Amino acid sequence: MNNILTKNSIIRLILIWLMVFLFMFFGKSIEGLYGNNILAIGIFILVLFTIIGAAFGVVKEADELAHKLGEPYGTLILTLSIVSIEVILIVAMMFGPEDNPTIGKDSIFSVMMIIMNLVLGLCILLGGLKYGEQEYNSQGTITYLSMIIMLGGISMMLPNFMEGKGNGEFTNFQAGSISGLVILLYGFFLAFQMKGYKHLYIQPAAGSMEIPFSQRNQSQNTAEEHHANISKKEILLRTLLLLAMILPIVLLSHNLATLVDYGIKELNLPPLLGGVLIAIIVFTPESMTAVKAAINNEFQRAINLCHGAFVSTVGLTVPAVLIIGLIANKTVLFGLTATETILFVITLILSMLSFSGRKTVPFVGIMHLVLFAVFVILIFIP
Repeated sequence: MNNILTKNSIIRLILIWLMVFLFMFFGKSIEGLYGNNILAIGIFILVLFTIIGAAFGVVKEADELAHKLGEPYGTLILTLSIVSIEVILIVAMMFGPEDNPTIGKDSIFSVMMIIMNLVLGLCILLGGLKYGEQEYNSQGTITYLSMIIMLGGISMMLPNFMEGKGNGEFTNFQAGSISGLVILLYGFFLAFQMKGYKHLYIQPAAGSMEIPFSQRNQSQNTAEEHHANISKKEILLRTLLLLAMILPIVLLSHNLATLVDYGIKELNLPPLLGGVLIAIIVFTPESMTAVKAAINNEFQRAINLCHGAFVSTVGLTVPAVLIIGLIANKTVLFGLTATETILFVITLILSMLSFSGRKTVPFVGIMHLVLFAVFVILIFIP
């Protein structure tokens, strides 16, 4: 336990939970200070850094579990933990003081632009500068991209081109049935990924394009023997720590939503910034992990983290937000704007071409970074 709960972990937990108790007992008094813009900004920064600190704690524990359990189970735990935080924050914004029907779409679209352009662009460029061309498993990467096209297209492009309620909104029947189909497809993908085709999401052996079938079974058996020796007590303790980091995010999410709504309204900022903020909070720790993986010449892990994160985001967040919207009778708009649709399509085409081979091309990373810069410019100057 001492090796698991380090001094840094203890300090992080204490500080985070102190903030939670502060808002639990003095929440109404603190909200009364929002009328003063300077105090509101200070409180916002405090809440924001507390939630980001908790998110880093979640990622740290999930990453430890990832190393213990191996691929692809470890990466799945990491991405699912992150998606749960995203859903919590989106729902908090949906039920905030201001009506925010596009917050789910804004968050997911922002995640796509950050993960698939900024983060993967940095991974390709920085990894390429250090190692030249980096190998990855092209078959697994293509299945990720196929899922992104399928899930992203159904949930965010289709609403603008179908007969529903209009304005990018699903009817109740469409929302329920499409949520079910998205969950079903994502479930089949997980089964595919975790059972017979795990080898498609593992870093190819050094100097080879893919792991030979004869060696594949041997490496999987070795991994299974290693995982059998993992302490169940350590897995349980790390899982409890992970939950202890997620719970403060749940408890502070309403305060963050209130502050974000107040700030966007008072400063006359673009509404999309709410979704961008959620994406930054949720995926900054995972993004840093992906970039480190690329720098350590583990490019397949970077792909698993980035593409896996977005597939999980669409496969789980879209149904969760749609179902919550149905239950709470909240308007949920997932249809992209014309500008977002163009950026979405360019990102998909560029990603398909970027990962059409079996090795990275460093210059391609610059193209992804430029596309992200265009996204940022269009937030403030549509």
